[in-house]
Amino acid sequence: MYTSKKISQQAKRQQSKLRLALIGPSGAGKTYSALLIGKGLGGSIAMIDRERGSGNLYSDPANYDICELQPPFEPEKYVQAIQEAEKAGYDTIIIDSLSHAWARQGGILEYVDKATQSLKNNFAAWREASPKHNTLVDALIQSKAHIIGTVRSKTAWDVQKDERSGKTKPVKIGLAPVQREGLEFEFTCVLELAVEGHVASASKDRTSLFDNQYFVPGVETGKALLDWLSGGEGEGQSIGQDEPTGVRLGACTRSLMRESRQTINRPRSAFLPCSGNLALEDVLKITSGM
Repeated sequence: MYTSKKISQQAKRQQSKLRLALIGPSGAGKTYSALLIGKGLGGSIAMIDRERGSGNLYSDPANYDICELQPPFEPEKYVQAIQEAEKAGYDTIIIDSLSHAWARQGGILEYVDKATQSLKNNFAAWREASPKHNTLVDALIQSKAHIIGTVRSKTAWDVQKDERSGKTKPVKIGLAPVQREGLEFEFTCVLELAVEGHVASASKDRTSLFDNQYFVPGVETGKALLDWLSGGEGEGQSIGQDEPTGVRLGACTRSLMRESRQTINRPRSAFLPCSGNLALEDVLKITSGM
């Protein structure tokens, strides 16, 4: 017979791990912002990048090691890379980008297309594909490291009026993220970035740090998140690269936010091929040979 036990311990948020998604179109600054936030979180950083990705372009924001996945971009490769980075003891794992595991060569959508042709049944194909996707989601949720995942959004162009000149101009905007619908619910926080000014706003935020705020992500964003994860409230802390505590809705123009971006001193190279770090070399061997 089951006997319920008295619940005596109060639930507390202590030493939790971050699950952050950065969503935006190409050029919105997702990779750069992820590195700045990772630096603010402190500790060592590993980036899981796609072949010929943008991970090798940024040595300025922070010291980090990189693992380049080779196509096909199967979810299993991402899972193995995450697990190897955890074993190596990295504090933060940046995945750039999760969209490749969904819509690029070897991703879930390609798997479903091929399975549908073979099985002659799309529903049966999804029954086989969904567990593969769920395994990746589980790896993200259960990781012992902080997880920052970038997700590309579908791109569209809109004609907007320039407040200064009064003239209209085409502006690139992001639409739906290129990933499975509902993935954003697995994250602690989801920030959507705009191309103009690299301004971020939260579409989902369990921390309440970013409510009704528009800001440029920076090192202070990571520090504020780390304080919240450690049980603090993040009150009085800057959440972006602006000096005030974020930028309240309508309090600052995007041009001012662009001017506030910091220039960070270039550290010594921490790329995997240059640093000789053996921890992620195993990942390279595993992922290139699959």
